[in-house]
Amino acid sequence: MTDEAPIASKTPAADSSTALQRQLFTELFASLASLLRSYTALHGLPTKREAAIEQSEDKITVIHNEKWLRLTRSHAILTWMRENGTMGTLELTKSGTLRGDNSEEAMDLAAEQWARDLMLNPPQLEPPHPE
Repeated sequence: MTDEAPIASKTPAADSSTALQRQLFTELFASLASLLRSYTALHGLPTKREAAIEQSEDKITVIHNEKWLRLTRSHAILTWMRENGTMGTLELTKSGTLRGDNSEEAMDLAAEQWARDLMLNPPQLEPPHPE
């Protein structure tokens, strides 16, 4: 044993803060996957339809029939893509909102909107004819 003082951690406070932010965004992304799972189940109840949800630390894919949504996360930036090729980028904020170019929306409202769109029946090409 020596009388030397223990060596302080060499990790600066900034590294610790970055690690906490990384963990926060990982948890918020997992929460978004959970919201999508809940809302797709809710919207599928009346017609007994289900969506498949695949999730990893940085990707969520929701699939229902021919419709799908893929969310890919890089730190706080989410890139979304739909089955028709449309795509965009959102920022996941520390308060749990999704910020786009022109607006900010609560994560649960965005998840509900995506789920509703995915679970809706495809539009009819022709109106029904009365008999």
